[in-house]
Amino acid sequence: MSSTDTQLGLRENATQFWLLVLINGFVGAMVGLERSVIPEFAETVFGISGHTALLSFIVAFGLAKSFANLMMGRLTTRYTRKQLLTLGWLFALPVPWLLLYAGNWWWVIAANLLLGLNQGLAWSATVVMKIDLVGEKNRGLAMGINEFAGYLAVGLMSFLAGYIASTTGVVSYAFTPGIAFSIIGLLLTVFFIRDTHAHVKTEAAKTSIPLLRNIWKDTTWRHRNLGSVTLNGFVNNLNDGILWGLLPVLLLSKGYSLTETGFLAGIYPVVWGLGQLVTGKLGDMVCKKQLLSLGMMIQGAAIGLLYFSGSYPILVSALVILGAGTALVYPNFLSVVAENTHPAQRPQSLGIFRFWRDFGYVAGAVIAGVFSDLFGLQAVLLGTALLTIGAGVLSEVRMCCTKKLLWHSRECGIG
Repeated sequence: MSSTDTQLGLRENATQFWLLVLINGFVGAMVGLERSVIPEFAETVFGISGHTALLSFIVAFGLAKSFANLMMGRLTTRYTRKQLLTLGWLFALPVPWLLLYAGNWWWVIAANLLLGLNQGLAWSATVVMKIDLVGEKNRGLAMGINEFAGYLAVGLMSFLAGYIASTTGVVSYAFTPGIAFSIIGLLLTVFFIRDTHAHVKTEAAKTSIPLLRNIWKDTTWRHRNLGSVTLNGFVNNLNDGILWGLLPVLLLSKGYSLTETGFLAGIYPVVWGLGQLVTGKLGDMVCKKQLLSLGMMIQGAAIGLLYFSGSYPILVSALVILGAGTALVYPNFLSVVAENTHPAQRPQSLGIFRFWRDFGYVAGAVIAGVFSDLFGLQAVLLGTALLTIGAGVLSEVRMCCTKKLLWHSRECGIG
């Protein structure tokens, strides 16, 4: 099919779009299996209980995912999206086996390096391919559906892993579903996914978005919208990295069982995932600036509420609010990058954004590990809350709306 015959749109490309949604669900499921049980796994199998040592697995994951995102942007100039998605799944295949038969903690670190490469390449590929397929209309909805599938899977698998570990009494059994997820994801990609090169050519022929002068500088800080979104993405995943490592520790320290911890740890990503079905579409209707600034401030308030979570209802409320705040920002991060970049530069800009966003995992794990050992979990939660609120205020001041939506519009570029 030539680019002139290629149609953009969610409805026009429904089969491929929903197949990519399913595949991204499997991508999210791979990381969800670790989310609630790694602290217990570290302590019962390897005798590791220090926060700094425990969070080393998140540092490994974050570093690998960050650089995989960066590689994804650059590799799209040489390889097809489908080839990179396939490569991402190849990195996933050894992960559950390494965790099941881990002889020492370094096996867990190696598994998380591979898992980070899988997440960076595979998740990025599904994002870019969906953006290619749908074009400008309903882009926010498409990103909402994509992130919904991924993070709903994260939340559900977090609960499943806690349940498996608790009922079997063997924590490592929680990783066995990953064997099926990785094989199914690879087979679906190889046999059913079609590349989206023709869709990119079609959109590039129609777009009026100017080329960025320097993709790295503009995406990282110089462009009002791109730079603001990159900072917000970094802070968002910084707080997620902190909660990933310390929330199970906090819950176990409050006397909750492993099953209860798995359930509670899963609330936040499930609300995050479900909420994006609404917030992604909302981003197509209103100015994304307000959604991003509001979402970051809500997140900060929820993390602050965890500081006071002395009772079960307050704890659940804080996790639901945190998921809702994250849902407001997450699909709209990607939509803002897409609507401010030329189709030819979009994969590189998305790769740079996702590099900085996921480097937040590394910063969050280091901060949580070092400062929780020095000052305690409560101090880390309070500091994280203030930092997240500050990022939301900055985006409200700096960002602008690029279209006539429900709020004001003005030219947005360098500054």
